[in-house]
Amino acid sequence: MDNVGKRIQSYREKQNLTIEDLANRTTLSEEFIRAVEDEDMYPSLQPLVKLARALGVRLGTFMDDHVSRDPLITRLDERTEELVMHPAGKEPGLKFHSLGKGKTDRHMEPFFIELMPESAKDEHLSSHEGEEFIIVHSGKVRIKYGQEETILEKGDSSYFNSVVPHNVACAGDEMAEIYAVLYFPE
Repeated sequence: MDNVGKRIQSYREKQNLTIEDLANRTTLSEEFIRAVEDEDMYPSLQPLVKLARALGVRLGTFMDDHVSRDPLITRLDERTEELVMHPAGKEPGLKFHSLGKGKTDRHMEPFFIELMPESAKDEHLSSHEGEEFIIVHSGKVRIKYGQEETILEKGDSSYFNSVVPHNVACAGDEMAEIYAVLYFPE
């Protein structure tokens, strides 16, 4: 399977767009887009959402294997790491495991996400259209939502409008794990 960066490059090239064209459509720098395509590095979901919108595809399209199944069953031992966010630089902060890969007609993006303690270093708030639902599987999770900050523990959940600037990160010295469902309106 190609990595996410190579899939973005493939969609860009299929539309005969240069990196400059894509930069103009997204307000992302050409250097950033090159790093995404070549190094498969992402600081957060927000730039990926911008790239998906600029290319006229769903975020999940970058992770799909082009086989639509219904109902989609994802076995625990079949989960694969699809996307790694590096919010504070070189160390991975968030590891995303897609739970919707293979259902190409989906309207939600379900993930199992590992939040490393390094994720807490990133205090940047991001926003995008849509909604998010998060339930903590293990560890402690910090959610900054606008001016509010909340710590969630195992079994706690949060459902919010993602247009409000927010940040989800590990809240302790141990890795945390969450299930998250993101909805991006068309």
